[in-house]
Amino acid sequence: MSSGRPSGLPHVDAKTPAVLVLPGPVTKDDVPRLCEAVRTRLQHPAAHVVVLDVKDLGPPGLTTVDALARMQLTARRAGGRLRLRAPDPALRALLALVALPFELEGQPEQREPPLRVEEAVEPGDPPL
Repeated sequence: MSSGRPSGLPHVDAKTPAVLVLPGPVTKDDVPRLCEAVRTRLQHPAAHVVVLDVKDLGPPGLTTVDALARMQLTARRAGGRLRLRAPDPALRALLALVALPFELEGQPEQREPPLRVEEAVEPGDPPL
C-alpha cells in the first residue's frame, strides 16, 4: 500500500469564497498590498467573492474607509465583489455615513420578489 500524497492539485471548493483577514488598524502603506491580495484571490476563474474579515480592525477611521473603498474598486475591476465578515457597528455606521455600500456575510441577497405574487389583497379583487 502506498501512503504518499496524491498527485495533482488539491481539491478547491469553488463555492467557498476566499477570505482575507485584515489585522489591526490599516495604514495608507497597507493599501497597495491589500489591493494586490484582493486581486490575487479573484484571479481564479471560479472566484467571484472575497470575504474581508474585519473583526480585528479596531476603531474605524477614514483611513479604514479609504482602504475598503480601494479594495472594493480593485475587486470590481477584477470582475468580483467584496463581502464583509463581522464588521463593528461603528464601521457599519461610518460606511453608511459616507454612502459606501458593502455586502455583509450572512445577510441575504436582495432579489426581486417572485412574479405573480401579491403582497396585499384588496377586498373585491378577483382571484387569479
